[in-house]
Amino acid sequence: MAILVLAEHDNVSLKTDTAKVVSAATAIGGDVHVLVAGHDCAAVVTAAQSLAGVSKVLVADSAEYSAQLAENVSKLVVELAADYDHVLAAATSVGKDTLPRVAALLDVSQISEVIEVVSSDTFVRPIYAGNALATVQSLDAKKVMTVRSSAFDAAASTGSAEVVNLTQAIAARTEFVSQALTESARPELGNAGIIVSGGRGMGSGENFAILEQLADKLGAAVGASRAAVDAGFVPNDLQVGQTGKIVAPDLYIAVGISGAIQHLAGMKDSKVIVAINKDPEAPIFQVADYGLVADLFEAVPALNGLV
Repeated sequence: MAILVLAEHDNVSLKTDTAKVVSAATAIGGDVHVLVAGHDCAAVVTAAQSLAGVSKVLVADSAEYSAQLAENVSKLVVELAADYDHVLAAATSVGKDTLPRVAALLDVSQISEVIEVVSSDTFVRPIYAGNALATVQSLDAKKVMTVRSSAFDAAASTGSAEVVNLTQAIAARTEFVSQALTESARPELGNAGIIVSGGRGMGSGENFAILEQLADKLGAAVGASRAAVDAGFVPNDLQVGQTGKIVAPDLYIAVGISGAIQHLAGMKDSKVIVAINKDPEAPIFQVADYGLVADLFEAVPALNGLV
C-alpha cells in the first residue's frame, strides 16, 4: 500500500501542515511518498526528505508549477494516482482547492477534515461544527482525503528519503497574476504555540492593542472571533473558528469571547484554554481549563504588567 502526500510550500520553505499530514499518512500504514510541485524549490525538497516516515520525495520542479495552481497540480496528482491507494493533503485553502478536483477526476468521493485514522479505509471527521464526530468507511479503490492538521503532531525531521525527479510539466489555462500576503513579526496563526484572541467584548479595533502587547510579550499570535471580524475590529485573516482558521496551540487565551459553537469548533482542541470574560455564564467557560470572571480592560493590563 502506498500513500501520496501533497506538500504545501511557498517554494522556499515547507509548511508545518505537511509534516502533520505525514503523521496521518504514517498512521494509515504503507509507503509514504511526498509530492513537491513548485519551481526552484530545492530547500523544500530537502525539508520533505527529512520527514520521518517518508520513503520517497517526488519532485516536479518547473515554471508551470511556480504558483502551484490547483488546475494543473491536480492533473499532475491524477497522473501519479495510479500507483497510490491514498492521496492526502492538509485541509488548508490549498488542499481544499486541489483535492476536490483530484477526487472528481478520479471519480471517487473525497473525505474531508480527517482528525483520526481508525484503519486504512476508516476515518473520523467532525460534523455539525464539531459537535459530533462521524466515523466514515470508504469503499473507493483510492481514498482522497484532506487532513485537519491540528489533530496530528508533526513528523520529526529524522528521515532521509529518496528523491525522484519528475518530467511532467502540465500547463494551466488560468494565469497567476499576484498575491498580497499579510506580513507580521508574530508567529503564523495556524502554527503558533500560543494564541491570544479577542472577541466582540474588545469593543473596538483600537482596544486590540492591549492584546497585541500581551501577545508580543508571550511570543504569541493574535486571533479573533468572527464577531470581532464582522464588527471590523480586525482583518478576517485573524479569524479563528469554523469559517476561519482551525488551531490547536499549547495555550489559547480567549479574551472577551462568549464562546459560540462556531468559534469553539476552531480552538477547542487547544492543549490549555484560558478564558477572560465578565459574564460568568459565557459558554467559553465550559471548555476552558482556567477561567477568570473579570473586566478584560482591568485583567489584561494587569497581565501585561506581570509578564
